[in-house]
Parts: sequence; structure tokens; C-alpha cells
Amino acid sequence: MPTLELTRPPFSGFAVDDIDAARTFYADTLGLNIVDGEMGLLHLKIDESHEVLIYPRDGHAPAPYTILNFPVADIEAAVDALIAKGIVFQQYPDMGTDEKGIFRHGGPLIAWFTDPAGNVLSVLEA
Repeated sequence: MPTLELTRPPFSGFAVDDIDAARTFYADTLGLNIVDGEMGLLHLKIDESHEVLIYPRDGHAPAPYTILNFPVADIEAAVDALIAKGIVFQQYPDMGTDEKGIFRHGGPLIAWFTDPAGNVLSVLEA
């Protein structure tokens, strides 16, 4: 018998300092499926059975690492589309990101950006 008898698939979550700005960013800028939940929570619906919880937190401090990765078929097209929406990609000169912010030196092609709360996100070609 399993130690944990789950009622649904596990999910992750992260905090933001402004839930309204997060809703606008994830729904309008990124075009993702966001559903309002109870107590001011947002549910980022990945598919029918997977979601990420976005919750408000006073005194939020963004993590110094990537909290959410978005796999895309064509990183060039994804980066260009996000730049057109006003996204500014992070530059990591020590890692060798190019002028668009894309890391091309081994592993998947990846580019990092932040949400309005400063949380680090990425698009990666997969």
C-alpha cells in the first residue's frame, strides 16, 4: 500500500507579490489558461489533470533560480513573440547568452525572463 494515497496528481506552486499583475501577465502576455480560485489564488492549468498554483504573499522575494520552464518547439519564434509582447530576456554574460538572451552552449536552447514579481521563468526548445 502506498504511503500517500493521492486524490489527484501532485502540483507545484509559487508566490507573487501582486496577484492581479500575475493574472494579466500569465493570461494576457503569455496566453496561458488561468482560472481564479478561492482566497485570491490563481490556477495555471497545464492540461486536464496538471496545474500550477500561483498565490499572493506579502513580502514576496523571488527565488534566485528558474521556477517554471515552458517547453517550445521553436525557441527563436517563442523568444521573438515574447519580445513583441514586451518581455525582456535576461542576459547572463558569464554563461554566454546571445543578444536575444538565448543560451546556445550545450543542453537545450534556453532563454530566461521574469514575471512581474521577479520570478525567473524560461522557454526552452524541447
